[in-house]
Amino acid sequence: MPTIYQKTNRRHFLRLMAGTTGAIATMGVFASFSTDQDKDLKLALISDTHIPEDKTNNYRGFYPYKNLEIIAPQIAATELSGTIITGDLARLTGEPGDYVNLKALLEPVAGKMPVAMALGNHDRRDHFLDAFPSNPGERQDVKNKYILVLEHASVHLVLLDSLLHTNLSPGLGLLGKAQRNWLSEFLKVSDNKPVILFFHHSLRDGDSDLQDMDRLFGLIRPHKQVKAIFYGHSHVYDFSVRDGIHLVNLPASGYNFRDQDPVGWVEASFSSIGGNFKLHSIGGNVEGDGISKKLIWR
Repeated sequence: MPTIYQKTNRRHFLRLMAGTTGAIATMGVFASFSTDQDKDLKLALISDTHIPEDKTNNYRGFYPYKNLEIIAPQIAATELSGTIITGDLARLTGEPGDYVNLKALLEPVAGKMPVAMALGNHDRRDHFLDAFPSNPGERQDVKNKYILVLEHASVHLVLLDSLLHTNLSPGLGLLGKAQRNWLSEFLKVSDNKPVILFFHHSLRDGDSDLQDMDRLFGLIRPHKQVKAIFYGHSHVYDFSVRDGIHLVNLPASGYNFRDQDPVGWVEASFSSIGGNFKLHSIGGNVEGDGISKKLIWR
């Protein structure tokens, strides 16, 4: 049976909307998304939280639990519409206790807005789904993958699953043929609104990066509605472009690998013509804290 794009019908969408007043147990659709075509979508973007079961666990002098303990109230104090986290939610091996702590840390955020999460190479899909049995948006039916589609009046947001193995070195990622086929079908039937992709693994030519990167670009290059890809994994904050598609490597919130890189989160604004991205750095290199980057879609 072919994999097809599953779109929420209006009745189901309205039923979900009615039940999403912020409870982290449900994490429903982005209830505060605007139907105003002229209103930008404003989100918090986080990556590589690496939350441990042991709250005192640290790496390179950074305490991932304490970092998210700082970041979550910052996001909750905003008027943003939602939060997206691009993987490596758990510290190393995706233990149940990691997700218990993550869920507790996200309560201030989830009390105000939905939180959508992608999976990274330090996550375990089964343990994640046990902790977060419900999801925002519409989950797609691709075997052994966790894919979400989130709709807004101005943009389509698609969270893909690049998790292949948990905590193996090198920590390579793979979308895989079934997921790429699903994405191809989604793009064929989607309208001309910008499509923004999110997943965990970085888009470089390394052994620990996304292994089917070239196949992905071969797929999305002809679809001009694909405007940008957001990812993490490298713990680097960087902007680049390939085939006219903006590539945004989000900073880690848990820790950096190099002193020159920030630790924190990004405040994002998406519109039909581009986006604006403001860094909130809580550690590491804080020189770029508060600086915004503007992008114009192809």
